[in-house]
Amino acid sequence: MSPALHILDAIDSTNAEARRRAEAGETASQWIVARRQSAGRGRRGRNWESETGNLFSTLLFLTQKAPAEAAQVTFVAALAVADLLDAFAVPGSVRIKWPNDVLIGGQKAAGILIESGAHASGSLWLAVGIGVNLAHAPDLTERPATSLAAHLRPDIAYPPSVEAAAGVLAGAFTVWQDRWDRFGFQPVLDAWTARTQGLDGPCVARLGHETVTGIADGVAPDGALRLRTADGALRLISAGDVFFGEAA
Repeated sequence: MSPALHILDAIDSTNAEARRRAEAGETASQWIVARRQSAGRGRRGRNWESETGNLFSTLLFLTQKAPAEAAQVTFVAALAVADLLDAFAVPGSVRIKWPNDVLIGGQKAAGILIESGAHASGSLWLAVGIGVNLAHAPDLTERPATSLAAHLRPDIAYPPSVEAAAGVLAGAFTVWQDRWDRFGFQPVLDAWTARTQGLDGPCVARLGHETVTGIADGVAPDGALRLRTADGALRLISAGDVFFGEAA
């Protein structure tokens, strides 16, 4: 059965609400969607601008997977977002940037933030936060951002409503999550790799305590970025701010 879809007029953060529900003992899988957020968050505690008309959502569910395996859900989420955007955007314009930024025309149109914790039932709870720029793109971002509204197919006049986008996203996520659960990570990784740019060219990874420069050499079986440095050493990057191609 598909998770319930709860659409709220306003909330501080859909991820924060998912955490509250998980820590209160809720066990049902559910989507929490808000028309407006007052305290949206991106990676590394960055603010996530929350203009009305964009999609702010979190899928909360429990899993028996170990934390390292459960982290693969970020690839499931990226594919689901790409499918959502593909349904409305100019054909061929949607791509993924490692690990989970979804781009339209080379510019960021969505962000994904995964949080987790121990549930009272003994399971792991996962909050898969997904923000999609449907109608508006934020200004003054570190990297150029865009919105779906700027890349619509010629036969589509307006971006989807929050309700419609949430429904498409939830359906796509269910498809990819089912493949992950039934067949393992490899089919998900293969589909993700086919959509991802920059995995075979110049690359710079900012890791907080250091910056690593080299050539991207694909991804490891667990989804970590393979980065070959100038001295021939291979670094496996599991998280960080990564720039590919000319941006590197």
